[in-house]
Amino acid sequence: MTSETIAETPAEDPVTKKVKKQTDWKAEAKGIFWLVLAVLGFHSFIAKPFYIPSESMLPGLRVGDRLVVTKFPYGWSYASLTFHPIGFIPGRLFGHLPERGDVAIITPPNSREDYIKRVIGLPGDRIAVQGGVLILNGQPVKRAAPVVKRFPVDANDPCDPRFYPGALVRDGQGKDWCQLTIVRETLPNGKSYDTIDVGTSPGDDYVETMVPAGHVFMMGDNRDNSSDSRFPAGEPYRGLGGPVPWENLGGRAEFITFSMDGTSSWWNPISWLTGLRSGRAGTSLHPSKNG
Repeated sequence: MTSETIAETPAEDPVTKKVKKQTDWKAEAKGIFWLVLAVLGFHSFIAKPFYIPSESMLPGLRVGDRLVVTKFPYGWSYASLTFHPIGFIPGRLFGHLPERGDVAIITPPNSREDYIKRVIGLPGDRIAVQGGVLILNGQPVKRAAPVVKRFPVDANDPCDPRFYPGALVRDGQGKDWCQLTIVRETLPNGKSYDTIDVGTSPGDDYVETMVPAGHVFMMGDNRDNSSDSRFPAGEPYRGLGGPVPWENLGGRAEFITFSMDGTSSWWNPISWLTGLRSGRAGTSLHPSKNG
Protein backbone atom coordinates (compact mmCIF):
# COMPACT_ATOMS: atom_id res chain seq x y z
CA MET A 1 0.00 0.00 0.00
CA THR A 2 1.19 3.40 -0.77
CA SER A 3 0.33 6.33 1.37
CA GLU A 4 -0.54 9.59 -0.24
CA THR A 5 -0.38 12.92 1.43
CA ILE A 6 -3.23 15.11 0.36
CA ALA A 7 -2.59 18.82 0.90
CA GLU A 8 -5.74 20.73 1.63
CA THR A 9 -6.19 24.48 1.77
CA PRO A 10 -7.83 25.40 5.07
CA ALA A 11 -11.27 26.97 4.60
CA GLU A 12 -11.70 30.60 5.60
CA ASP A 13 -13.80 31.23 8.65
CA PRO A 14 -16.35 33.89 7.61
CA VAL A 15 -16.66 34.99 11.22
CA THR A 16 -13.00 35.77 11.62
CA LYS A 17 -12.42 36.94 8.11
CA LYS A 18 -11.14 40.48 8.12
CA VAL A 19 -12.09 42.82 5.33
CA LYS A 20 -9.96 45.87 4.91
CA LYS A 21 -11.84 48.95 3.81
CA GLN A 22 -10.14 52.06 2.63
CA THR A 23 -11.54 55.46 3.58
CA ASP A 24 -13.12 57.22 0.66
CA TRP A 25 -11.67 60.66 1.36
CA LYS A 26 -13.37 62.16 -1.66
CA ALA A 27 -16.80 61.11 -0.39
CA GLU A 28 -15.95 62.34 3.12
CA ALA A 29 -14.88 65.74 1.80
CA LYS A 30 -18.02 65.97 -0.30
CA GLY A 31 -20.20 65.21 2.72
CA ILE A 32 -18.45 67.84 4.83
CA PHE A 33 -18.76 70.38 2.01
CA TRP A 34 -22.53 69.92 1.75
CA LEU A 35 -22.90 70.03 5.54
CA VAL A 36 -20.99 73.31 5.78
CA LEU A 37 -22.97 74.72 2.85
CA ALA A 38 -26.25 73.76 4.54
CA VAL A 39 -25.23 75.40 7.82
CA LEU A 40 -24.10 78.60 6.07
CA GLY A 41 -27.30 78.66 4.04
CA PHE A 42 -29.43 78.27 7.16
CA HIS A 43 -27.48 81.02 8.94
CA SER A 44 -27.75 83.34 5.95
CA PHE A 45 -31.41 82.86 5.02
CA ILE A 46 -33.27 81.49 8.07
CA ALA A 47 -31.64 82.19 11.45
CA LYS A 48 -28.31 82.26 13.22
CA PRO A 49 -26.97 82.55 16.79
CA PHE A 50 -25.62 85.89 17.98
CA TYR A 51 -23.39 86.77 20.93
CA ILE A 52 -23.79 90.02 22.87
CA PRO A 53 -20.29 91.56 23.20
CA SER A 54 -21.12 94.96 24.74
CA GLU A 55 -23.39 96.68 27.26
CA SER A 56 -25.07 99.00 24.76
CA MET A 57 -28.43 97.21 25.04
CA LEU A 58 -28.64 97.00 28.83
CA PRO A 59 -30.83 96.36 30.72
CA GLY A 60 -32.58 94.04 28.25
CA LEU A 61 -29.43 92.39 26.86
CA ARG A 62 -26.35 91.59 28.93
CA VAL A 63 -22.81 90.79 27.85
CA GLY A 64 -22.64 87.01 27.47
CA ASP A 65 -26.22 86.57 26.25
CA ARG A 66 -26.63 84.20 23.31
CA LEU A 67 -29.68 84.76 21.19
CA VAL A 68 -31.39 83.80 17.95
CA VAL A 69 -31.55 86.24 15.05
CA THR A 70 -33.99 85.47 12.24
CA LYS A 71 -33.05 86.59 8.72
CA PHE A 72 -36.38 86.57 6.85
CA PRO A 73 -38.57 89.21 8.65
CA TYR A 74 -37.02 92.09 6.67
CA GLY A 75 -36.18 90.16 3.52
CA TRP A 76 -32.59 89.49 2.48
CA SER A 77 -29.62 91.66 1.57
CA TYR A 78 -25.83 91.43 1.60
CA ALA A 79 -25.93 91.95 5.39
CA SER A 80 -28.00 88.76 5.77
CA LEU A 81 -25.10 86.61 4.59
CA THR A 82 -22.97 84.89 7.22
CA PHE A 83 -19.85 86.42 5.69
CA HIS A 84 -20.64 89.91 4.42
CA PRO A 85 -19.12 90.49 0.97
CA ILE A 86 -16.56 93.23 0.58
CA GLY A 87 -18.50 95.09 -2.11
CA PHE A 88 -21.84 96.67 -1.28
CA ILE A 89 -24.82 95.09 -3.02
CA PRO A 90 -27.75 97.55 -2.91
CA GLY A 91 -31.35 96.61 -2.31
CA ARG A 92 -33.23 93.85 -0.54
CA LEU A 93 -34.96 90.74 -1.81
CA PHE A 94 -38.60 90.58 -0.62
CA GLY A 95 -37.78 93.51 1.64
CA HIS A 96 -39.94 94.66 4.51
CA LEU A 97 -39.29 97.65 6.75
CA PRO A 98 -38.87 96.86 10.45
CA GLU A 99 -41.28 98.16 13.06
CA ARG A 100 -40.30 100.84 15.55
CA GLY A 101 -39.09 99.10 18.66
CA ASP A 102 -37.63 96.03 16.93
CA VAL A 103 -34.23 94.86 18.16
CA ALA A 104 -32.18 94.28 15.03
CA ILE A 105 -28.69 93.45 13.79
CA ILE A 106 -27.16 96.26 11.76
CA THR A 107 -23.88 96.41 9.83
CA PRO A 108 -22.40 99.94 9.71
CA PRO A 109 -21.59 101.25 6.22
CA ASN A 110 -18.14 100.19 4.96
CA SER A 111 -17.83 97.62 7.75
CA ARG A 112 -18.18 93.90 8.32
CA GLU A 113 -18.88 94.31 12.03
CA ASP A 114 -22.40 93.62 13.31
CA TYR A 115 -24.06 95.89 15.89
CA ILE A 116 -27.29 95.19 17.75
CA LYS A 117 -29.58 98.18 18.38
CA ARG A 118 -33.23 99.13 18.59
CA VAL A 119 -35.11 100.58 15.61
CA ILE A 120 -36.30 104.04 16.66
CA GLY A 121 -36.95 105.90 13.40
CA LEU A 122 -38.30 104.88 9.99
CA PRO A 123 -38.16 106.74 6.66
CA GLY A 124 -39.71 110.20 7.00
CA ASP A 125 -39.45 110.32 10.81
CA ARG A 126 -37.83 113.31 12.49
CA ILE A 127 -35.51 112.26 15.33
CA ALA A 128 -34.00 114.48 18.02
CA VAL A 129 -32.76 114.11 21.60
CA GLN A 130 -33.09 116.94 24.09
CA GLY A 131 -31.72 116.59 27.61
CA GLY A 132 -31.76 112.81 27.28
CA VAL A 133 -35.41 112.75 26.13
CA LEU A 134 -36.15 111.16 22.74
CA ILE A 135 -38.19 113.44 20.46
CA LEU A 136 -40.04 111.65 17.65
CA ASN A 137 -41.72 113.79 14.98
CA GLY A 138 -41.73 116.81 17.26
CA GLN A 139 -43.25 114.99 20.26
CA PRO A 140 -41.41 113.65 23.32
CA VAL A 141 -41.70 109.88 23.52
CA LYS A 142 -43.79 108.74 26.48
CA ARG A 143 -41.58 108.04 29.49
CA ALA A 144 -42.57 106.42 32.78
CA ALA A 145 -41.25 107.79 36.06
CA PRO A 146 -37.62 106.76 36.65
CA VAL A 147 -37.10 103.81 38.99
CA VAL A 148 -33.91 102.47 40.56
CA LYS A 149 -33.15 98.79 40.01
CA ARG A 150 -30.28 96.57 41.07
CA PHE A 151 -28.60 94.18 38.67
CA PRO A 152 -26.19 91.40 39.71
CA VAL A 153 -22.50 92.04 39.08
CA ASP A 154 -20.37 89.34 37.45
CA ALA A 155 -17.30 88.99 35.24
CA ASN A 156 -19.20 89.95 32.07
CA ASP A 157 -21.11 92.82 33.71
CA PRO A 158 -18.64 94.32 36.24
CA CYS A 159 -20.41 97.70 36.68
CA ASP A 160 -17.27 99.58 35.63
CA PRO A 161 -17.17 102.92 37.51
CA ARG A 162 -15.90 104.64 34.36
CA PHE A 163 -19.29 104.08 32.76
CA TYR A 164 -21.50 103.80 35.85
CA PRO A 165 -20.09 106.21 38.43
CA GLY A 166 -21.36 105.50 41.92
CA ALA A 167 -23.56 102.62 40.77
CA LEU A 168 -21.60 99.76 42.39
CA VAL A 169 -23.12 98.87 45.79
CA ARG A 170 -22.75 95.97 48.22
CA ASP A 171 -25.60 94.47 50.22
CA GLY A 172 -25.58 93.11 53.78
CA GLN A 173 -24.53 89.63 52.56
CA GLY A 174 -21.47 91.04 50.79
CA LYS A 175 -22.90 90.63 47.29
CA ASP A 176 -22.14 93.33 44.69
CA TRP A 177 -24.90 94.96 42.65
CA CYS A 178 -25.08 97.58 39.92
CA GLN A 179 -27.71 100.14 40.96
CA LEU A 180 -29.05 101.93 37.90
CA THR A 181 -31.83 104.35 37.00
CA ILE A 182 -34.33 102.76 34.61
CA VAL A 183 -36.72 104.73 32.41
CA ARG A 184 -39.40 102.89 30.46
CA GLU A 185 -40.16 104.33 27.03
CA THR A 186 -43.28 103.74 24.96
CA LEU A 187 -43.22 104.46 21.24
CA PRO A 188 -46.26 105.77 19.33
CA ASN A 189 -47.05 102.22 18.14
CA GLY A 190 -47.41 101.13 21.79
CA LYS A 191 -44.15 99.17 22.03
CA SER A 192 -42.39 99.59 25.38
CA TYR A 193 -38.91 98.78 26.64
CA ASP A 194 -36.55 99.81 29.46
CA THR A 195 -33.66 102.22 28.99
CA ILE A 196 -30.81 103.19 31.31
CA ASP A 197 -30.14 106.80 32.30
CA VAL A 198 -26.72 107.10 33.90
CA GLY A 199 -26.54 110.89 33.78
CA THR A 200 -25.22 113.60 31.48
CA SER A 201 -23.51 112.28 28.36
CA PRO A 202 -22.66 113.47 24.80
CA GLY A 203 -25.68 111.59 23.42
CA ASP A 204 -28.18 113.48 25.58
CA ASP A 205 -28.59 116.16 22.89
CA TYR A 206 -28.96 115.40 19.20
CA VAL A 207 -30.05 117.94 16.60
CA GLU A 208 -33.24 116.96 14.77
CA THR A 209 -32.59 114.78 11.73
CA MET A 210 -35.04 113.44 9.19
CA VAL A 211 -34.63 109.78 8.34
CA PRO A 212 -34.18 109.53 4.54
CA ALA A 213 -36.07 107.11 2.33
CA GLY A 214 -34.71 103.58 2.62
CA HIS A 215 -33.00 104.28 5.97
CA VAL A 216 -33.56 103.52 9.66
CA PHE A 217 -32.43 105.29 12.83
CA MET A 218 -31.01 102.99 15.52
CA MET A 219 -30.32 103.57 19.22
CA GLY A 220 -29.08 101.44 22.10
CA ASP A 221 -31.20 101.08 25.24
CA ASN A 222 -28.17 101.97 27.38
CA ARG A 223 -28.51 105.55 26.22
CA ASP A 224 -25.37 106.95 27.85
CA ASN A 225 -23.15 104.04 26.76
CA SER A 226 -24.13 103.22 23.19
CA SER A 227 -22.44 103.94 19.86
CA ASP A 228 -25.44 104.29 17.57
CA SER A 229 -27.03 106.58 14.97
CA ARG A 230 -26.45 109.64 17.19
CA PHE A 231 -22.69 109.39 16.75
CA PRO A 232 -20.32 109.63 13.77
CA ALA A 233 -18.67 106.52 12.40
CA GLY A 234 -14.98 105.95 13.05
CA GLU A 235 -12.87 106.69 16.09
CA PRO A 236 -13.38 107.70 18.81
CA TYR A 237 -17.17 107.20 18.77
CA ARG A 238 -17.46 104.23 16.39
CA GLY A 239 -21.14 105.08 15.88
CA LEU A 240 -23.43 104.37 12.95
CA GLY A 241 -22.98 107.83 11.46
CA GLY A 242 -26.65 108.80 11.44
CA PRO A 243 -29.54 106.94 9.77
CA VAL A 244 -28.37 103.69 8.19
CA PRO A 245 -29.49 102.22 4.83
CA TRP A 246 -31.96 99.43 5.40
CA GLU A 247 -29.83 97.15 3.23
CA ASN A 248 -27.54 97.05 6.26
CA LEU A 249 -30.13 95.30 8.43
CA GLY A 250 -28.99 91.73 9.00
CA GLY A 251 -31.98 90.33 10.88
CA ARG A 252 -34.31 90.62 13.86
CA ALA A 253 -33.43 89.44 17.39
CA GLU A 254 -36.03 86.97 18.68
CA PHE A 255 -35.14 85.42 22.05
CA ILE A 256 -32.26 84.51 24.36
CA THR A 257 -31.12 80.89 24.23
CA PHE A 258 -28.71 81.01 27.18
CA SER A 259 -26.38 83.42 28.96
CA MET A 260 -22.87 83.13 30.43
CA ASP A 261 -21.47 85.19 33.30
CA GLY A 262 -17.87 85.16 32.03
CA THR A 263 -16.40 82.65 34.50
CA SER A 264 -16.37 79.60 32.21
CA SER A 265 -13.27 78.22 30.46
CA TRP A 266 -13.24 76.19 27.26
CA TRP A 267 -10.94 73.58 28.87
CA ASN A 268 -13.20 73.06 31.91
CA PRO A 269 -16.57 71.51 30.96
CA ILE A 270 -17.89 71.86 34.52
CA SER A 271 -17.50 75.63 34.28
CA TRP A 272 -19.82 75.62 31.26
CA LEU A 273 -22.62 74.77 33.70
CA THR A 274 -21.51 76.84 36.68
CA GLY A 275 -21.05 79.88 34.40
CA LEU A 276 -24.66 79.82 33.19
CA ARG A 277 -26.86 82.71 34.31
CA SER A 278 -30.22 81.52 35.59
CA GLY A 279 -33.49 82.93 34.34
CA ARG A 280 -32.22 84.20 30.97
CA ALA A 281 -33.04 81.31 28.62
CA GLY A 282 -36.20 81.81 26.61
CA THR A 283 -36.49 85.56 27.27
CA SER A 284 -38.31 87.21 24.37
CA LEU A 285 -36.66 90.23 22.76
CA HIS A 286 -39.87 91.58 21.29
CA PRO A 287 -40.92 94.78 23.09
CA SER A 288 -44.14 94.56 25.06
CA LYS A 289 -47.26 96.33 23.86
CA ASN A 290 -48.69 99.34 25.70
CA GLY A 291 -46.25 99.27 28.59
